Amino acid sequence: MNESPAPRIRPVADPSPELRDIYKQVLSTPAGDPLNVFATLAHNPRVLKRFSLFAGMFLAKNSIPVREREVVILRVAWNCRSIYEFGQHTVIGRQCGLVDAEIADLTRKQPALNWSARDTSLIAMADELCSDNDVADVTWSRLQGEWSESELVELIMLVGSYRALAGFLNATRVERDGGVPGWPDGAEV
Repeated sequence: MNESPAPRIRPVADPSPELRDIYKQVLSTPAGDPLNVFATLAHNPRVLKRFSLFAGMFLAKNSIPVREREVVILRVAWNCRSIYEFGQHTVIGRQCGLVDAEIADLTRKQPALNWSARDTSLIAMADELCSDNDVADVTWSRLQGEWSESELVELIMLVGSYRALAGFLNATRVERDGGVPGWPDGAEV
């Protein structure tokens, strides 16, 4: 997929007072502007508001440890070939303890690093849900040994939420925000 196609829908340039209120509740750039994803979703304030509440739960009120959450999101972003999502979560992943070698490894069909059994199960779950909309019995069994039923619900919904977001980002060609990395060297995209 082209790294910098022209946006099909440009971010809202002159937000209404309603949008400015919503923007206060979403992630922003270091300059305080809403991220391009939110400024693009802003063409439909109702969707922006409700999506922000739902998706924001995974970032702000999650029960999954942040490092593991980012392993899942980065793998979903790679599976969906969403450079925007991958770049944003490269930044967040680094803040959550992932190192660049791990982030790069998540862009390989067969990760080569010595991931823990827990991480390997999360990667398999993300791959299986992205390819088949299901989790294989062997993967499910391994996940059940590590995660509660509540956490399993959250993990599955996390994958689904970021798959939906990747589709939006890819279809509308949302541009990466300034300073956000693209694919790492050696990525299999």
